[in-house]
Amino acid sequence: MSASAFNLKDYLASHTRKVEQALNKNLPTKRTSPAVLHEAMRHSMFAGGKRLRPILALAAAEACGGKIEDALLPACAVECIHTYSLIHDDLPCMDDDDMRRGVPTCHVVYGEANALLAGDALAALAFELIAQHPGTENYSTAAMVSELAHTSGSRWLIGGQVLDLECEGDPSKVNAARLKQIHLAKTSALLTTSLRLGAMAANASTRELEALTEFGQATGLAFQIIDDILDATQSSEKLGKTAGKDAATGKATYPAIHGMEKSKKEAARLTRKALDALIVFKEKGTALDHIGRYLLDRDY
Repeated sequence: MSASAFNLKDYLASHTRKVEQALNKNLPTKRTSPAVLHEAMRHSMFAGGKRLRPILALAAAEACGGKIEDALLPACAVECIHTYSLIHDDLPCMDDDDMRRGVPTCHVVYGEANALLAGDALAALAFELIAQHPGTENYSTAAMVSELAHTSGSRWLIGGQVLDLECEGDPSKVNAARLKQIHLAKTSALLTTSLRLGAMAANASTRELEALTEFGQATGLAFQIIDDILDATQSSEKLGKTAGKDAATGKATYPAIHGMEKSKKEAARLTRKALDALIVFKEKGTALDHIGRYLLDRDY
C-alpha cells in the first residue's frame, strides 16, 4: 500500500479487532474459577482504550516484513502488562483514581484486594503468553521473555512508578532530568518494548531493531508529554479518567516544569525525531509514520 493510499482509521480499526479477538481468546472466561478474579481482569482489559502498544507490536512486525500473526502473542503480552500497571496505578495506595477509560476503576468495582490480584494475574499471564512464542532465527523465546521482564521490572516500569511517587507533592524533588527519567521509565520503555517484541517476532535485522528502538523512545516521550498537556486542558469526560489530577496531587509533568508552549514544541520535536528513524523501512514504515503523527495531534 502506498503512503498516499494509507487510511489510518481503517488500519487502527482492523488491527484493534485482531488484538481484541486474541485477547478474548487468551484471557480466562468470566466463568472460570475464581470467577470474581477473572471478571476483574476482563473488566479492566476490555474497558476500552487505544490498544496502542499491541498495535505498535503488529505494525513493527509488518515493517520488518513479518505477518500480524507472528506478533499476536507479544502484542497480547504487552497489553497484559500495560493493563496490570494501570490497575495498580489506580489503587488507593498509588494514584487513587476512580475512573479509567470512562468506566469505574477495577478496585472501585471489585474491591482493592481483588484489583491487586487481578493486576498480578495479568502480569503472570503476560509471561505465559510470550513464552508460547516459538522464537525466530535471530531471537529465541528466552530473549523475548527477557526483553519483557527487563522492561516490566525495577529499572523501568515499576522503578518509574516509584520515582513518580517519590516526587508527588514535592516540587523541590523534580527537575527536567528527573522528569525525563520518570517518563522514559513509566511510559516510553513499554511502548519501545512493544515495538521491539513485534520486530523480534518478525526476525528483524539489527538495523531494523535499532531504528524501532529510536522510534519508540522518542514517540514514548512525546506521547507522555501530550498526556501531561491533555490532563491540564481536557475534561474528564473527554479523557475517560479524572482530568486535572496531576496538578491537584503535585505530580511531575512537562507543563509544570517547562510550561505549556515549550512542552508542545518538545513533543513536536520528538515526533520529528521518531519519524526520521523510520527511513530505513521506506514504504513498509507507513503505518508507523501515520501512528506517530496521530499520537502528536490527538486530543484524548
